[in-house]
Amino acid sequence: MQLAFWRKKKEDNKKKKPIWREWLDAGVFALVAATIIRTFFIEAYTIPTGSMEGSMLINDFLFVSKTAYGSRIPNTPIAFPLVHNTMPLTGGKSYTEAVHWNYHRLPGFGKVQRNDVVVFNFPDGDTVILERQNEDYYDVCIREGRENVINNNANHIITRPVDKKENYIKRCVGIAGDKLQLVDGILFINDKPAEEFPHSQMHYIVEAKNFGLSSDFLDDNKIVINDARGNLYNLTIPNDKLNLIKTNSNVVSVKLDMRPREEFELTTFPKDPQNFKWNRDNYGPLTLPKKGMTVNLTPQTIALYRRAIINYEGNTMVEKEGKFFINGKEANTYTFQMDYYWMMGDNRHESADSRYFGFVPEDHIVGKASFVWLSYQDNIFNLRWKRLLRSVRSLSH
Repeated sequence: MQLAFWRKKKEDNKKKKPIWREWLDAGVFALVAATIIRTFFIEAYTIPTGSMEGSMLINDFLFVSKTAYGSRIPNTPIAFPLVHNTMPLTGGKSYTEAVHWNYHRLPGFGKVQRNDVVVFNFPDGDTVILERQNEDYYDVCIREGRENVINNNANHIITRPVDKKENYIKRCVGIAGDKLQLVDGILFINDKPAEEFPHSQMHYIVEAKNFGLSSDFLDDNKIVINDARGNLYNLTIPNDKLNLIKTNSNVVSVKLDMRPREEFELTTFPKDPQNFKWNRDNYGPLTLPKKGMTVNLTPQTIALYRRAIINYEGNTMVEKEGKFFINGKEANTYTFQMDYYWMMGDNRHESADSRYFGFVPEDHIVGKASFVWLSYQDNIFNLRWKRLLRSVRSLSH
């Protein structure tokens, strides 16, 4: 009885935490829990551009599963919580590379599959001009000259580790080991036409009769006018609406807005028009590198593999008189240490994708797009009700 009395008195005399301390403890716990969930389980993502329309729309808010392919251990574990790479307000880096961990991925539920909608780190995002972050640094160097870019932006060029590169979302059309080719706008995987999706879209040249095409008809079917000159239209047409246009009584002809084979684009990967005269509609063939796959290195093919060997797999390489020295040793072959993927947007002619930045290494894979939890058009009060709480697969297939 006496012992119980003194114990109660001691507990009563214990100093209670002030209310601000209780709120602080709760806030810290919530922050730690949110960081762990965001890093290892699931993360929110917003569709910022139209490269995946009409499968994924601008202002689709979705969750990305980190466990689908296995969660990555962060390369930069010391970082400001719940911020990707840039501090809010101040604009500085949100992380430090004082501690840097190599790539490691925890076991997941599976591997990246062909036609998955995937979020990944932008491969060319290792180098960025701060004032021009929406532009590919390497494309800028091609257009303006590397020395000019460096001289004009000496204090504004930064490098980023893999996990702090910008996030992109595309459809994985090719997995490691696949042979890929575009012929007159048609994608072939392993010499067979790739699967087409109803909401994927491309540009077409449409000739109409004298009365032209009704704007109401086009709007109702989500067909976008890119250009119109008299009765000749350049339209963005979803796959599931193409036959509707072709059978329209007021339409004379429908042709794919295609770049001819002889017209190469300087910015298409591997940015070597001397050996690879490719463009967005006529591209390849090429085989996607696979872990354990060995390729021959020649002056004609090195442009395909140079970036993977040096930037992605961390080797040194010197090229001299047509010979290659990897990590100080002469080599005429190279064996890859990672799997690589090919990402393309469903809005094929409005997508900056692997045709321009090349292979996506496995260590750049963030996660699998899971489901849309919110979607709106021009403002939050104009919701797309039919898209809410829908799986990405159901919306994009």
